[in-house]
Parts: sequence; C-alpha cells; structure tokens
Amino acid sequence: MAWVFLCPNSLTRYLSACGCGKNTVVTMSKEFCKGLLQSEELYKYILETSVYPRQPEALKELRNITCNHPEAVMATAPDAGQLMGMLLNLVNAKKTIEVGVFTGYSLLLTALTIPEDGKVIAIDVDRGSYEEVGLPIIKKAGVEHKIDFRESEALPVLDELLSHKANEGGFDFAFVDADKENYWNYHERLMRLIKVGGIVVYDNTLWGGTVAKPETSTSEWRRGGRKAILELNQKLSADQRVQISHAVLGDGITICRRLY
Repeated sequence: MAWVFLCPNSLTRYLSACGCGKNTVVTMSKEFCKGLLQSEELYKYILETSVYPRQPEALKELRNITCNHPEAVMATAPDAGQLMGMLLNLVNAKKTIEVGVFTGYSLLLTALTIPEDGKVIAIDVDRGSYEEVGLPIIKKAGVEHKIDFRESEALPVLDELLSHKANEGGFDFAFVDADKENYWNYHERLMRLIKVGGIVVYDNTLWGGTVAKPETSTSEWRRGGRKAILELNQKLSADQRVQISHAVLGDGITICRRLY
C-alpha cells in the first residue's frame, strides 16, 4: 500500500470501508493528505511540473480510473513511479518481478518501459482489482504479452522460481509493495533472483512518517506495519550485499542495488 493521494477523498473512503470512525478518518486524513513533504502545494508542483507532463497516456488513464477505487490509496505514487521508470532504463531491465499488483499502475509502467520481448512476473493474492481496473488499459496499451500474472502468495512463487537454477541472478529489477511483515523474506529470495548490479525497490519504507515517531503516537492499526518496516530498514542498512538509497517519494521507497 503506497498511501498515495491520487484523489482527495480516497483516504476517507478507504478508512470508512475499514470500519474506522469519523474521528479516525479526520485524524488520518490530516496525517496523510499532504504526503511526506508536508506541503500539498509543493507535492502538487512536483507532480504537475515534472511528473504528469512526461507520463504516458495509458498511465494517466489508469491513475484516473484508480481514483474511483475504494482503496485508491494503495496505488503507487506517481513521483515514485517516475523514478522507477528511470531505474528500469538505467539497468536495461528486461526480466522483472513485481510483488503486489493492486490495479496495476506500477506493473503497466514496467511493461511500458521494458523492451518488446521483456517479461514481468507479477504476483498478487487477488487479481480482482487488476482484472477489473488495470487489465483493460494494459490490453489497450499493447503490453499484456509482457505480463505473467501469478495469483498466489508471493513466497511460494519466489521459491518455485528459485527451484530452477537458471533463475538465480536471472532478473534485472524487482518492485515490492505487499505485506510488510514479509518484506525481509522477500528480500532474501530476491537477493538470489536479481542479478549483481540489479535493483530491488521497496515501497512504504517510511510508513507515513511513523518510523520516526514513538509507537504510542502511532495509530493501533498501523503498529504492526510500523514494526515490520523498522526492522526492514535496520536490516537493509546492515546488509552489505546491497547499496541503498532511502528516498522520500510517496510513502518512502528504498532502492537496493545488489553488489554481490
């Protein structure tokens, strides 16, 4: 989940659907509506000046349609997506992995960026939002053939890939935006699947800014994810297998480049 502010009321709708009371909705809307930059005006400036003018029409269409989804806050942040597109180009990505798909915004971005004979293995436990929202646009964009969608929990799929020796070091890039408690488990497997020099990007690694706040000031429903992200950030910092950069885009992304 990316905590992206694609449309003004998406957070309120999401929290209401989760059964949160009015006070929670108001409090959390204040927490998230400005993004980690803490300025709606500055974030809007970045999007309108540097992101949206460069965005392919298919991505614009999918972003706009995703705005109407009751869980729209789970979509990948447009500014984070722009950086991901550059990273994909920098490593000449051809074979990639995506853990967590939702409507398919980052998946479409990847499919548009990699070459015609490239492939994305996309993993999600539920393909409903992808098929209903993203797939029609992906088909219209002519990139469906690049996507190998696996409806499953991610660990069995990653383990199955690792059961084939040829897959070790066989992928160029991975993006992870799924259950936070398993991020480190995904990392250990991706360190074997991604080539030396390849890149793994983890989403939500600042968790609404709560990683720098006392647990007592964090909403109860966010504490489990906060704990997992804090542990991930510490482990990534100590992991000598990767070069890292913690970027304040969206809800925070951590970029890991495999060194050996």
